[in-house]
Amino acid sequence: MNCAAEQRDRGFSLMELMIAVALGLMLLGAATQLFKIGLTTSALVSNRTEMQQNVRAALDLVSKDISMAGAGLPPGGLQLPVGGGSSSRFACDQTGTCYLAANKYASGTVGSSPATTINNYMFGIMPGSNNGMQSGGPSSIASTGKVPDSITTVYVDFAFQINLFNATFSDVNGSQLILNAPSPMPATLLPATDPGTGIKVGDLLMITTSAGTVIGEVTIVSPLNTTGATVTFANLDALNFNQSSAASNNIKSVVVGGSYPPLGNPLPTVTVYRVLAISYFIQVPASGIPRLMRQVNGNPPQPVADNIVDLQFSYDLCDTGNTGGTCATTIDPLAINQSPTQIHKVNISLMGQSLVTNGKDSQSMLLSSAVSTRNLTFKDRYK
Repeated sequence: MNCAAEQRDRGFSLMELMIAVALGLMLLGAATQLFKIGLTTSALVSNRTEMQQNVRAALDLVSKDISMAGAGLPPGGLQLPVGGGSSSRFACDQTGTCYLAANKYASGTVGSSPATTINNYMFGIMPGSNNGMQSGGPSSIASTGKVPDSITTVYVDFAFQINLFNATFSDVNGSQLILNAPSPMPATLLPATDPGTGIKVGDLLMITTSAGTVIGEVTIVSPLNTTGATVTFANLDALNFNQSSAASNNIKSVVVGGSYPPLGNPLPTVTVYRVLAISYFIQVPASGIPRLMRQVNGNPPQPVADNIVDLQFSYDLCDTGNTGGTCATTIDPLAINQSPTQIHKVNISLMGQSLVTNGKDSQSMLLSSAVSTRNLTFKDRYK
């Protein structure tokens, strides 16, 4: 009886134990693999969601600025200073850094029968085919091998109601503008030098008098009576708008009266708006991760979205006088002597890449959109 009891109490054999351990390891390995797959899938979904949010947010912002192109500008655009100075610039900041290789306003010939010669001309949309890489960096995107496009849109900032201020020139050369707030001052009207939205050095101001409309770059701005401002337009500004020696279309050309203010006469009406010249391009910083940048007037560019690896534009210029096979997908209107004022629609392609290490499990997403522009040659007859 004792021998039988001992045999029953011996437990598992070594073979049984090895089989049990092997089965357990197999189950543990399967569970670990499933857990790893779950983590990988979760990371991929998270990366794709973040990438999609980045690309969509960037596309929305670009589309919004394109939809506003030309708003508030004179019909067909605006002639900038000519004669006595070099061309005006965009995509540059106050340090003298210019972020695009081609950063001059349009010059050349547009149209036909008859052709029109332009020089230092501001359109509502400035196409930038193959001009979308920041100067001083790589010439193309490493992950795609492509050269992106840039675009510059110009429109009036109606959100900042600087046009409600009473504006006068302090001298006959138009080098200084005095802005006094209306009395009574509307509750919704912010001071001219408000830290958040007010006038800053590098801003572009569009000035209209009975003699015409011009644009100047703010070089000095000082508060005046807590609500107004004294704005100076000195030569050698970063964007080269303040050309007092230019033959025409500088600020001096719209100052009314031989002496200023004109003695014995009412001060001439001077209307001022802030203009936004906004450029989009790709920057590759030291981290090597390309990102979409947005640069406004003469201010430093700001990042919009990371890991944007391509930015392409084409333009629809189709009308009764332009019916060629590529009129709906023109890459660069100015290169074929077509005026940007005839752009009916802008086609945008924006590609993002997921933020992953060493490119493993990297995903890409291409989003496209088409934005109908306002009629860039529209003139309000009832204004």
